[in-house]
Amino acid sequence: LATGSPEEARRWFDKEFADLECEPSNPMGKVLIIDKILNVARYGGEQRFIDRKDWATRFSRYTALALGRDTVRIDVVAFNIGY
Repeated sequence: LATGSPEEARRWFDKEFADLECEPSNPMGKVLIIDKILNVARYGGEQRFIDRKDWATRFSRYTALALGRDTVRIDVVAFNIGY
C-alpha cells in the first residue's frame, strides 16, 4: 500500500463503475465506496479476475487503499465485505 492514495483508488473505482455500466445498489442515494467495490467485482465478473491479472491486481490494491485495510475479503454472492 506504499504507492497510491485513497483518492486515487476512489477515482479508479469511479471510472470502473462507469465503464462496466454498474447499477447502483440504492438508486435513491449516494453510492458509497463499498457499493462501488462490490459492484465492480460483480459486474467485472470472475473471468476478468482470471484473464486480466493486471486489472485484478489494481482492483485488490485500490480496494485496500480505499478502505484503509491490509486485508479485505469480498463475497460477491452475499454482496458483503469483511476485514
